[in-house]
Amino acid sequence: MVKTNKRILRGVLMLTYLIIIGILLFLISSLYSFLNTGADRSKMLHTEVKKVEQYSPKVTWKNDGNEGRTISQQKVNAIRNDYLDAWYVKHIAYKTNTRVGIEDYFTESARENIYNILDYNKLNKISVESTTLEHNLDIEFFSEDGQLIVLTDTDALEYKKVFKDNKLILESTEVSTYKYVLLLEDGFWRIRHMVKEASKKYKNTPVKTAIAFTNIKGINYYPQATPWNMYGDEFDINIIKNDFRIIKKAGLNSIRIFVPYEDFGKAEVKYEKLEKLKKVLDTALKLDLKVVITLFDFYGNYDVLDWTLNQRHAEKVVEMFKDHEAILAWDVKNEPNLDFDSRGEENVTAWLDFMIILIKSIDQKHPVTIGWSNTKSATILQDKVDVVSFHYYDKLADFETEYHKLKDKIKNNKPIILQEFGLSSYGGMWRPFVGSEEKQANYYKEIQKSMTKDTIPFMSWTLYDFDNVPKEVLGRLPWRTNPQKKFGFITSDGKKKLSYQYISK
Repeated sequence: MVKTNKRILRGVLMLTYLIIIGILLFLISSLYSFLNTGADRSKMLHTEVKKVEQYSPKVTWKNDGNEGRTISQQKVNAIRNDYLDAWYVKHIAYKTNTRVGIEDYFTESARENIYNILDYNKLNKISVESTTLEHNLDIEFFSEDGQLIVLTDTDALEYKKVFKDNKLILESTEVSTYKYVLLLEDGFWRIRHMVKEASKKYKNTPVKTAIAFTNIKGINYYPQATPWNMYGDEFDINIIKNDFRIIKKAGLNSIRIFVPYEDFGKAEVKYEKLEKLKKVLDTALKLDLKVVITLFDFYGNYDVLDWTLNQRHAEKVVEMFKDHEAILAWDVKNEPNLDFDSRGEENVTAWLDFMIILIKSIDQKHPVTIGWSNTKSATILQDKVDVVSFHYYDKLADFETEYHKLKDKIKNNKPIILQEFGLSSYGGMWRPFVGSEEKQANYYKEIQKSMTKDTIPFMSWTLYDFDNVPKEVLGRLPWRTNPQKKFGFITSDGKKKLSYQYISK
C-alpha cells in the first residue's frame, strides 16, 4: 500500500513538473514571437491598410537623382507604400469624419490641421468622398541620416464630391502639385508637413476613334452549357470554336462577349483568365469574326474608393489586348443605367467617364462604347464615347419611332448600334400563351425589316437557349428566370428554332 502511494505521488510530481515546463516554454515562445513581429505594421497600427485590395492609384517616379544620400529601391518602395497609405486613411477620415488611422501616418504637427478639418466638417454635417487616380512622384532630398525625405507629387489627379446634410453640393476634379516632408518614425514614413503648391481644374478632351466598320451583323455570345461562366473550369475552346463556325455560317460577322470583374480577379487580374480570353479572340480572328468586349460584368459598386482598383483591372485587360486584330470595340459596362436608382446616377456616370478616359489613354485604335439598356439613357456621355449603343426589349411597334428619336439626339452623325434585342419563346406556366417559337420568329422577321430599311448595325440576344440562369443574373423568381432561358435561336439540345432563318436578315 505504501509503495502504491509513493508511485502515485511520484507520478503526480512528474506530471506537475511537465505542466510547469510546458507553461514556461509556451510563455517564452509567445514572448519571442511578440518581439519578432513587433515590426509588422498591420498588427501595431489601429487600421490595416491593404492597398492591393483597397487602393491602388497609378504611380510614376521621376528618376533623375536627388540631393543628399543615395536611396535604395527598397526604401523607395517603402516610401511609396507609406505615402499611399496616408492618402487612403485621409480619404476614409474625410468620408466618415473619424480620426481612425490618422496618427499612424501623420506626425503630431501634421495631423492637427486634419483634425481641425474633421471637427469642422462634423459640426457642419459635411462629408467628402474622394480619391486620387494618379501620382507623379519625385524625391528631391534624402537626408544623410536617412530620417527625412522631401517629396514632390506633380499633377496628382484628384476627384472629390462634397456633401452637406447628405446632399451633393460640389463635385470637382483637380490636377494638383504637392510638396511633402516625411519623417522616419518607428521604422515607417510619416507625413510631417504638406503644402499644395498649385491646383487647376482637370480637363480632358477625348480622342475620337472611328469604328472599323458599321455593317455589323452580330450576336451576343455565351457557350450553351456555361452561360455567365464562360472562363470557368469547364472552359473548352473547341466548343467555342464550333459555335463560332455556326455564327459565321449563319451570315453573322461579329460577336459580343463579357469579362466578369470578380471572376477575372478584380484589380489583380488572373493570368489564366487572360489566356482563356486570348484563345477566344484568336479563334474569332481565324474565323473572321470581330469582337466587342464588354468589361466589368457583374460589377455594380462604383464607390469612389474602389475606382483605383477598377482602373487597374481595366488597365491590365485593355493593355493585354489593345493590339489584337479581332477587337472591334471596348464596351465599358453592360446596362449601367440599371444601377442609377441604387447607386446614384452621378456616381455611375462619373465612374464611366473616368473609365473611358483610362481606356482611351491605353488604346487609341479601338472605339469605346457603353451598353445602355434603353434609348432614353443612350444619350448620356455621347460626347465621350465613339459609338452609341442601346438595347431594346420594348414593344416592337415602337421600335422605329424610338430609334429615330435617339438618332435625332445624337450629335455629329455618331454611329449607333442596336447592341441587344430579342424575344423569348417561353410560353410556360409563368407566361402562358405569351411566347412561342412562332411569335419569336415573327418578331425577328419584322425587326429585321426595320433594321434593313434604316441600315442599323445590330447584335441580337442570343445564340442558345440555356438550361440554367444563375441567380446573380436575374435572381431566383421563376417568372423572371424562365423566360430568360428561351431567347436563343438554337435550343439547348442543338435544334435550330424557327427564328434561326432571321438571325442575319
